[in-house]
Amino acid sequence: MRQGGAAVGSARSRGVDGITPAEDNQVHLKELTAERRGKRKQMPDAEKVSTFAKLTLIMKRAQEEPEVQFTCLAHLLNEDFLKACYMKLGRDRACGIDEVTWKEYGKRLDENLQDLVMRLKSKRYKPQPAKRVYIPKNEQEKRPLGMPALEDKIVQKAIVRILEAIYEADFLKCSYGFRPGISCHKALKTTGHIIMTKPVNHVVEADIKGCFDKIPHDWLMKALEVRVKDPSLLLIIRRFLKAGYVESGMLMATEEGTPQGGNLSPLLCNVFLQYVLDVWFEKRIKPELEGYAGLVRYADDFICMAQSAQEARKIEQMLKERFARYGMELHPEKTRGMSFGRYEEQNAKRQNRRANTFDFLGFTHYCGKSQKGNFMVHRRTSSVKFRKKCKELNAWLKAVRNAMPTKEWWPILAAKLRGHYQYYGISGNIRALQRYYAVALRLTRKWLSRRSQRGKLWWKQFTEYVKHYPLPQPAIKHNLFTLSFVK
Repeated sequence: MRQGGAAVGSARSRGVDGITPAEDNQVHLKELTAERRGKRKQMPDAEKVSTFAKLTLIMKRAQEEPEVQFTCLAHLLNEDFLKACYMKLGRDRACGIDEVTWKEYGKRLDENLQDLVMRLKSKRYKPQPAKRVYIPKNEQEKRPLGMPALEDKIVQKAIVRILEAIYEADFLKCSYGFRPGISCHKALKTTGHIIMTKPVNHVVEADIKGCFDKIPHDWLMKALEVRVKDPSLLLIIRRFLKAGYVESGMLMATEEGTPQGGNLSPLLCNVFLQYVLDVWFEKRIKPELEGYAGLVRYADDFICMAQSAQEARKIEQMLKERFARYGMELHPEKTRGMSFGRYEEQNAKRQNRRANTFDFLGFTHYCGKSQKGNFMVHRRTSSVKFRKKCKELNAWLKAVRNAMPTKEWWPILAAKLRGHYQYYGISGNIRALQRYYAVALRLTRKWLSRRSQRGKLWWKQFTEYVKHYPLPQPAIKHNLFTLSFVK
């Protein structure tokens, strides 16, 4: 197999070259021609362009031929491509077990990448164990998070770019989590669009218990092998899965789960759920139901919508059986079926109960009316998320009030408010934004008053200060009320 191209094979003819001169651009065509004649010259700039050109061609081939299997991909992990991936990494992120920062690795970047490429080519590259830390998940639970070494982050980033070029053509429209150009707000808009325009009367709110930590490695590799048949690239991915993690000075092996915390974990989760859930729902669930059924998934959180209560119960039972087959389970407290739709308010009033609501992506969805009196799905910040954000802001203000002058942390406070508005600033949620802004002002004044024993800061003084140094006002950033749906 020649070194310069990305070879692909179909289910009927394996090993057929997937890159033809007719598909290539001018620069890439010159490279291939020179290589075939055995007179290829060293052209670093052209080689850099060629790497990304190959990814473009791989993406195009994956879209045009869904059955094509790519057999030669690992050679794309060259120095120029890895350097571009290095530049895309966060420069202030926490270090891994090797304690090497982005800046330190970059001091001898060319030498480090040359050594890395040599180890990748000779199959001597082995990822280091991730450093395990725990972050708050909710008021009772903590989420395990692995911090890979910087060199492992570079390789993961490169593998993600390669796999995205292939699997973006395969991912269904119902998948929204951790995909380029697709945000959670599109998932929210799709959910409301389906409920408001389709015959949806029941919703199954689901969450996979410990999804990232429970994904079986064998099934994950089988899912990857549907499209990827390059043994070298698959070996690197398997080594990442088996790298383990260090916790309290102890090296722990990993027999299941993905390396959560790195760049690779979300994509591997999407590939696994693509075949375990998305495709299965389309080809198995929908044909067995008489009425409408829909699915919207963001990573391991997903919503199933059905036309009748019987079909919703059937979906919930089939989901439990499906995940049990792969050694996984739905979270018993976060998975439930309920009536929800255009007739929910009428049914709740007739049955003398409160109308059902459900939480998805940090928002509580509830039934309401538009200004014209038509049925509409409304959203507000989930009470659990709102309390969590307020506690986090309170803890940060308490820690920073005496750690640095006010003029230094005031812009950071403004950035935190802007970030909150950017995510939670959706149509119909202005009151929750105003509440958060009011809480932020109250907490800021509270901790400014406790900087010393000189006395508290009165509201009049604080108001004058905010006038001179204003904080961002609540604003809607995403319009979800229009039915003009954008893919």
